[in-house]
Amino acid sequence: MSTKHDVASVLERETATTIDTWYTRVEAEKDLTNIPLSRKDRCAHLPEMFKDLVFRLRNPLPLGSRALVSEGARNHGALRRDQGYTAAMMVEESRMLQVSIFQTLQLHVEDTDSSVLLLYVMSIADEVDSQLAQAMSSYLTVAHLDAKPIQA
Repeated sequence: MSTKHDVASVLERETATTIDTWYTRVEAEKDLTNIPLSRKDRCAHLPEMFKDLVFRLRNPLPLGSRALVSEGARNHGALRRDQGYTAAMMVEESRMLQVSIFQTLQLHVEDTDSSVLLLYVMSIADEVDSQLAQAMSSYLTVAHLDAKPIQA
């Protein structure tokens, strides 16, 4: 009989594979690849995002509460703005990330404690959405600053 792992451990162990899955999805989406980025630049935010996600799973918050501030998410939003992404492109990247994370969990469902799996899935969705909201806030702040006239 195999040892059951918590979802945080599975995601921590499978971070690189999940990022690979996400990258493959993104590279197949022409709306996202219209912005030419190297793999390194496209994936730069993900290792920190996964660290934040694993931390959240190991230190749960009540669902729907304000998640922890993620400096990485804020930096990601400003960077994507500078790289020429639209808000819709950022949302699509985030959607693909959730699908990739859930695919990883599906592939390792036998390694997890199924009695709490749904709670973890809800926490993952909440955290990914929270990070997207923080990235979008930063994105919009940069957009707002770009729109202001330059003062001498």
